[in-house]
Amino acid sequence: MKMNKLMLAVVMAMGVTSIGANAANGGAGKINFSGDILDAPCSIAEGNNGDGQNVNLGQVARVKLANQGTSKPTNFAIQLVGCDATAIGKTVSITFGGASAGPGADANLLGITGTAKGAGVVVTDGNSNQIVLGQKTTLRKMIEGDNTLNFSAYLKGLTASAPVVPGEFTSVADFTLDYE
Repeated sequence: MKMNKLMLAVVMAMGVTSIGANAANGGAGKINFSGDILDAPCSIAEGNNGDGQNVNLGQVARVKLANQGTSKPTNFAIQLVGCDATAIGKTVSITFGGASAGPGADANLLGITGTAKGAGVVVTDGNSNQIVLGQKTTLRKMIEGDNTLNFSAYLKGLTASAPVVPGEFTSVADFTLDYE
């Protein structure tokens, strides 16, 4: 009987030890949640807000941008989801902003940063009309549900006095939606 009690005590001690071993810390971390609550009839689709979306304008030969030449346009879209067209208005315009590429004819091109020089980014609407930075686009009619605002962007060489220098670049545009 003493043997059974001793055995029972050993088995229980091993069980407690193995439970403790299984409960070892396997790591820890933290998750941050953030966002915005909008007073608007639509939500902006994930990837179109916050950190934003990435539009790759590709690898463009310097000679294509000489004398204010341009690259091939790259399409992108801003997705508005779950729109309630009756809440605020039935139309939307968008205003693009960002650092300008320069004065005069280059004022409506987005400036680039990096080792590349002598070019800027042109943003156009769905009808290939160049968007004027800081000004509202033409009003677009919204529909109930999801809406897609289509745009394009391309590189354009700056005025003849600015030589095109090869290298990597980035450019940032922000946008504001206005419902009417």
